[in-house]
This record gives sequence, structure tokens and C-alpha cells, in this order.
Amino acid sequence: MATLEIKDLHVSVTADEVEKEILSGVNLTINAGETHAIMGPNGSGKSTLSYAIAGHPKYTVTSGQILLDGEDVLEMSVDERARAGLFLAMQYPVEVPGVSMSNFLRTAATAVRGEAPKLRTWVKEVKTAMSDLDIDPAFAERSVNEGFSGGEKKRHEILQLGLLQPKIAILDETDSGLDVDALRVVSEGVNRYRASGEAGVMLITHYTRILNYIKPDFVHVFAGGKIVESGGPELADQLESEGYVRFTGKREEAVAQ
Repeated sequence: MATLEIKDLHVSVTADEVEKEILSGVNLTINAGETHAIMGPNGSGKSTLSYAIAGHPKYTVTSGQILLDGEDVLEMSVDERARAGLFLAMQYPVEVPGVSMSNFLRTAATAVRGEAPKLRTWVKEVKTAMSDLDIDPAFAERSVNEGFSGGEKKRHEILQLGLLQPKIAILDETDSGLDVDALRVVSEGVNRYRASGEAGVMLITHYTRILNYIKPDFVHVFAGGKIVESGGPELADQLESEGYVRFTGKREEAVAQ
């Protein structure tokens, strides 16, 4: 059973030759079978947390630990983290011209599984996964995310999630830019992944609407670069009605969308 442990994590970023601390002591443990919603206002450090876990070179971990099943994630390269079972669905998925989705997915699956999936079985697996997410089969031969709409990119992120079956999935504002229908389809894909109970999910969101489809076990409020309050699903309902003002001292735009 997988466990991701984040202990007193401090992360900085350098801009204009000035180092600025973004995360200031994050503590969080996610076990297999648990879904943790990370909520907070813009600029609170939610995405920085996801990038630090994944190993983005822009972000420097100045102190603290990230452990996956007791192994030091910070000693791993980005690809080693992915092979170990960490997955990041990005808020703004990047385009990869010249690399087809089919080649990308099979290469990723080979790296994670340790051997290339048998072609006949793999083709059936991909077709089923694409159908579940209402993805046109023609997309398999298109370059990764090139010319995709925002909703199409998010569906393909969840397609990767379903095929790779990581130990811990970090979903960074997967709901942003989705219409109601796309949000439902994407959420169903996440719920299929969660159904085994063998994986943990960190769901980063600014709004509460996705939590109507993906029910969290725990909700954490992020402000000032750290978790300032934790609770159950009822905390999300409280944020929807009250916003983040008591944590930030200023009014944000309405939490509900």
C-alpha cells in the first residue's frame, strides 16, 4: 500500500536573481485509498507543491523531505520519480510536436511496467480507455497535445493516468477550463482509477465544483505556502460559503463556480 509523506517542506524559486520562498513548511501524508483535496486562493503555493514533488528544475527544495514508501524522492531524477509511481496531471499540459499519442503512451507504459506491453493487448487497452473518456480514436495518431483544446488536453492527462496506474496521482487544477460535460467525463476517469483502493490522490483545486464528482476523504486549506487547516468534506462546503478570507485576511473571488 503506497504512502507519500511530505515533511516540513520548504521550496524557493529564483526570479531576477532573488530567491523567494514559496512553500514554508508543508506537512502532509497521503496513503493508498485516500483522496486529499488541496484548496486555497491563487498564489498560495498549491501548484508549487505539485511541481516540487514531480521534480521541476525551476523549484529548489531548501529543506524538508518527500518520501514515497520510505524512499527519498528528492534523490530521484524526474523520470525515476515517474517510474517509482508518481504522476502529475498538469494544469497546463505541454505540447510535444512530432510524437504521436500512441507512441508516447506505449513508451511511457513500457518505462513504468518494465517491459513493452504486448501489442494486441495494448491496442485493446488503449481503445477501451479512450472510449471511456469519449476520446476520438483518431487522436491516437496526433502529436501529443498539439492543437488540442483545453478539455481535450485534460482528457488525455486522465487517459495517461488510467493506463499507467501510478501509486500516487497529483492532479493540479484538472478542472480548470472544463465545461460541465468534460468535467463529468474527466471526473469519472479519476474515479475509475481510484476504485481499486490501491492508489492515493492529491487533488489541487481553487474551486469546489469538482468535489461534487470526486469525493475527497480529506480537505486541506493552503495559504501562505503551507497547510493552515485540515478537515473532512464539510470543510469544502464551508469554503464555498465563506471563501478564504479568514485565512488570507482579504476577500477572494467567490469560491463556487
